[in-house]
Amino acid sequence: MPDHSNDITQSPSLDRDCTTLSRHVLQQLQSFDTAAQDISAIMNRIALAGKLVARRLSRAGLMEGVLGFTGEENVQGESVKRMDLYANDVFISVFKQSGLVCRLASEEMEKPYYIPENCPIGRYTLLYDPIDGSSNVDINLNVGSIFSIRQQEGMDLDGDAADLLQNGHKQIAAGYILYGPSTMLVYSIGTGVHSFILDPSLGEFILAEENITMPNHGSIYSVNEGNFWQWEDSIRDYIRYMHRHEGYTARYSGALVGDLHRILMQGGVFLYPGTKKKPEGKLRLLYETAPLAWLIEQAGGKASTGTMPLLDFVPTYLHQRTPTILGSVENVELVESFIQEAERETVGV
Repeated sequence: MPDHSNDITQSPSLDRDCTTLSRHVLQQLQSFDTAAQDISAIMNRIALAGKLVARRLSRAGLMEGVLGFTGEENVQGESVKRMDLYANDVFISVFKQSGLVCRLASEEMEKPYYIPENCPIGRYTLLYDPIDGSSNVDINLNVGSIFSIRQQEGMDLDGDAADLLQNGHKQIAAGYILYGPSTMLVYSIGTGVHSFILDPSLGEFILAEENITMPNHGSIYSVNEGNFWQWEDSIRDYIRYMHRHEGYTARYSGALVGDLHRILMQGGVFLYPGTKKKPEGKLRLLYETAPLAWLIEQAGGKASTGTMPLLDFVPTYLHQRTPTILGSVENVELVESFIQEAERETVGV
């Protein structure tokens, strides 16, 4: 009878299957110094928040007071869903006693949430969108959380957070959690993009894919074409180009994380341009577009506002919005070419 006693230790998949998020972060940083341990611990806390939100979402339809609107509006003037409020509170609770983060900033809060007892040692700020695409929650479609870690600069506790008004290159780490058929965490600390899947039986995020690389070109374009007549002519011309040429497919769910994840894995372009009335667009720089731009560029893609690299954009206030074009290099440059052509024609006139 053959001896299989050593099969499990010789399995080529064992090392991959045992790579947890915290272990992977330390491996990527190639250090066990205090700063590396801090980033690893922060990522573990983000993962914990993701587990709590995922558990709540999986039971949302069975519990009272989970779905629907609260009747309130956030700082953006948008109606607040109950899951928005719950997820925001989860991130605060998870980090409040951590000693790791001095300040939390979310699109659901007008000003950053300071944790003074953490500030002497917690020299980091966590920026996040607790639930992106919350309109999908009530109909059981995918949603996500977006996060970004930045170094705390200065000890101003008055709440103006002026040090956050810097470009996206100042991020230390960024990523998202996608709540779908499985719960997935995707992150980068500037050494590539890596994905993890939550194993409910272990309660751990386990490495799924390292060093995700986007194709230079993809067939998917993701945009809310319901805004067609509100866009500038350049964007409308680009969409008409998509309609006239074979080989392109429209995919748009209304959940930024889900749409972006598809582009990251399969290539193509996601765009949320400004409109004639609101040229700044809808998406927030610090909580949404800068973290996702960081990931896209780490994966070999390109991130743009249409007129400049998105990571170079410096905000002038905390909740600033930006036009957004994210995706494969060739796809993004095609969108930019229509914008540049329109600008040349305007100058020519």
